[in-house]
Amino acid sequence: MPIHDHGRNKLNAAFAFGGPPLLVRTVEEATGIRIDRYMEVGFDGFASVVDAVGGVQICPKTDMRDPMAGLDVKAGCQLASSKKALAYVRARHSGRGDLDRVERQQEFLGSLVDKVTSPGVLLNPFKSVSLLRTGTDAVAVDQAAHVWNLVRFPFAMRAIAGGGGVATTVPVAGSASVPGAGSVVQWDRERATALFEALQHDQPVDGLAGT
Repeated sequence: MPIHDHGRNKLNAAFAFGGPPLLVRTVEEATGIRIDRYMEVGFDGFASVVDAVGGVQICPKTDMRDPMAGLDVKAGCQLASSKKALAYVRARHSGRGDLDRVERQQEFLGSLVDKVTSPGVLLNPFKSVSLLRTGTDAVAVDQAAHVWNLVRFPFAMRAIAGGGGVATTVPVAGSASVPGAGSVVQWDRERATALFEALQHDQPVDGLAGT
């Protein structure tokens, strides 16, 4: 996709070229959707949060083994330590590669936020104090963000995990090799445009999201 002053490249190249400001600009120009706030989630930092809350639940649909990510888990819901959870969200050697990884990351965040906002953590001073000390290392926000944006974040994520919000991916048409960028995933432009328009106008996105 077009990246201001950098030609065409992968979306994540925008972050490498110009950090959060260029990434936000690139997403806005590609989707037509205004981005008011930016929040960057660091999964290395979240590993310490997982330990602070006593582990999180993951639910792989099949046995998964990815030596490069250090992952070896059986199918089914299970309590995961920080090491296993981090390997779970980083693994990319599956049928759909990065697309499967996105779904696992969404699952992980939903499970973690559900645990973080549970009474067993919020009302336990030993866990809540440890969480406050470690959680700030896992999240970065734009300079215009206020403290209430941070306070609202976990509860908004909990609502999304519970079906009260939208967690989706852009429809894809396939993959290709692009000179200067390497292997890329290409959006299904027609379906992606319909998805972006629905998001802009707060309309249902059922049937429009990626699979």
